[in-house]
Amino acid sequence: MSSVTKEAALEYHRKGKHGKIEVVPTKAYSTPHDLALAYSPGVAYPCKEIEANPADVYEYTNKGNLVAVISNGTAVLGLGDIGALAGKPVMEGKALLFKIFAGLDCFDIEVNEKDPEKFIEIVKALTPTFGGINLEDIKAPECFEIERRLKEECNIPVMHDDQHGTAIISAAGLLNALEIQNKKIGDVKLVVNGAGAAAISCTRLYKALGVRSENIVMCDSRGVINSSRENLNEQKREFMTTRSISTLAEAMVGADVFLGLSVKDVLTPEMLKSMAPRPIVFALANPDPEIAYDVAVNSRPDLIFATGRSDYPNQINNVLGFPYIFRGALDCGATVINEEMKLAAVHAIAALAKLPVPSVVNAAYENADLTFGRNYILPKPLDPRLLISVAPAVARGAMESGVAQRPITDWQAYEEQLRKLMGYDNKLVRRIFERAKTEPKRVVFGEANTDNMLKAAAIAAKEGVLVPVLLGNEEMIAKRADRLGLDISGIEIVNLRHDREADRRKRYAARLAEKRSRQGISYYEALEKMYDRNYFGMMMVEEGDADAFLGGTYSQAHSIGDIAKEVIGVRAPYSHFATMHIVNTKRGTFFLSDTQINKQCDADTLYDIARLTRNAVEYYAHKPVMALCSYSTFGSSDEDECRASRDAVARMQQDYPDLAIEGEMALNFALNKKMRDTTFPFNRIKGMDVNTLIFPNLSSASAAYRMMLEMGVGEAIGPIQMGLNKPVHFISIHASVRSILNLAIIAGLDAAVLSRQGSHVDL
Repeated sequence: MSSVTKEAALEYHRKGKHGKIEVVPTKAYSTPHDLALAYSPGVAYPCKEIEANPADVYEYTNKGNLVAVISNGTAVLGLGDIGALAGKPVMEGKALLFKIFAGLDCFDIEVNEKDPEKFIEIVKALTPTFGGINLEDIKAPECFEIERRLKEECNIPVMHDDQHGTAIISAAGLLNALEIQNKKIGDVKLVVNGAGAAAISCTRLYKALGVRSENIVMCDSRGVINSSRENLNEQKREFMTTRSISTLAEAMVGADVFLGLSVKDVLTPEMLKSMAPRPIVFALANPDPEIAYDVAVNSRPDLIFATGRSDYPNQINNVLGFPYIFRGALDCGATVINEEMKLAAVHAIAALAKLPVPSVVNAAYENADLTFGRNYILPKPLDPRLLISVAPAVARGAMESGVAQRPITDWQAYEEQLRKLMGYDNKLVRRIFERAKTEPKRVVFGEANTDNMLKAAAIAAKEGVLVPVLLGNEEMIAKRADRLGLDISGIEIVNLRHDREADRRKRYAARLAEKRSRQGISYYEALEKMYDRNYFGMMMVEEGDADAFLGGTYSQAHSIGDIAKEVIGVRAPYSHFATMHIVNTKRGTFFLSDTQINKQCDADTLYDIARLTRNAVEYYAHKPVMALCSYSTFGSSDEDECRASRDAVARMQQDYPDLAIEGEMALNFALNKKMRDTTFPFNRIKGMDVNTLIFPNLSSASAAYRMMLEMGVGEAIGPIQMGLNKPVHFISIHASVRSILNLAIIAGLDAAVLSRQGSHVDL
């Protein structure tokens, strides 16, 4: 689990623009004409259209992409009834999740009203604004009536995620766990500990899937809810048992499934041992489950165990569901989120866990070979395929049940639309950040005497994502850290000129001279090179004294790329290595190569760059659609540069016949498929959106991504090194702290994969 301090959390929320979300215009607004269209007098025209045909509100406004997160703050996380105002940070956070996971715009609305009738009226009055309403953190039993009434009286989707989110995700996990344990849902005996909103909703959904009422025992803080109990509310009476038992221990005897939504340590090893063979236990109390993970698995080796935590297998996490459920509901114009849609989400999530896992997801989660089984019954929360699996399933469920007002007809186009949503790819980077914490690697920061590199190293150390090693003068680095207010205590500093390991520089020099003896490098020349931080840092990696190296762009008169080839070497079967930037934009994610290493490219160089980039794009769980860019298009010029691109494309098409690749072509034809297909209907990527751009030289590649960033078109990650034997990456010392940190984490992940697989992965 991430170590979160009070100071860090407060600074996160306070730093820069306060809060976690903002409103950004989507239309041009620079000229008087733009403003006249946006407001008066132009705005009158869509108003009149909507007045005449209310359904046009989805055509002319953001209603179809806008969700409200609404709460009265009566049951906030584990904080209880803290009020609407104090609950606002949580609602902002939920709004953030909607945006980053499903591209849905979201407003958080905190209503200072505890009376259910008044609350319902307030929410109903807001429905013209929104396409969907996510009720959040409303206490039971009022939440049941509030949701029921709003679903009946509103004509847009309404869902109380505290109830249904956990139900949907755990139900998907239950289906898969039962399959693995070879049990039939109609036969299993279920014990539910906890009788709040989530527990009630989970149990109802399990019944809809086939669990029989007579096989259910529900417990609350007073024990088993049985027929001898008095003063039970309507929801508890629904699950009252006639069995003459009163304690959780009695209920657990012979049970097949345990669902806990209660408190920590309520379940004992003895209770687990009394369960039926091959039991299933979902211990979802947070942050500590009803029984500790290690205690549970040691007590019952035949167990399938799930919790709400990310540091154990089988996490039941609501984020697997709610962003995509609302995405699908809004995209088809559903008037409600009904049982058919929830069940569609259940089956889609369950089915995704059975599919082969993309390599980048495997790498991000401890580099494990994730396969359907006892420790993998649900997709990982940041699996990029969730969006394109769950949202369409929910939309289909809405259409089949007759509640979709705007049915989807072109499913292929809809899937492409989902792929382009902002936030789709950032999820993997966020998960890589979390993954790095589980196996932090020693990453050498070659330019630790610069502000941004030092800041990035300090953050990496504090967050536990890396074990930074700083190259530089101890006194100078300490003074810089003090000036910047950084805590670098405990971070190793290696001074090249006064190394504490007296013989290390000599050892590195001898090894380099041995490697490069046929290139005329003597021991004394190599010894002199060891005063260069890039040579020294790369030799640390080469000799196993560090796992990865992050250096500056240039080293004195030598290109850092040339040093890398000399020290680390290019990986067979390639003759070149390259770098790639990932750029996330509102049009989707683009991969750009080579953005740093190869200044001028002949056909052989472009062929290697294209092969390396293809592997990297696939590693990041994308299907590459590649265009080799030029100032000419399909032979309109016969200059050397244009011929090189054409020749590289021909070789790629021959060697990779299933790869979508074309060129050479001008950038506008690469990015505008309608213009490309109309002008050149013979092209081999007809109808496809290009996501991978290979440039003919370093100048054009570098200019392209830098222009995109400076114009605010997107956010870049990189340069990601492709093709060296070991994890050596390089970035400008003027890059932002965030960019340096991201690349350092990717370098560490590269090292982690390398150490486990014994061979380099194509990052």
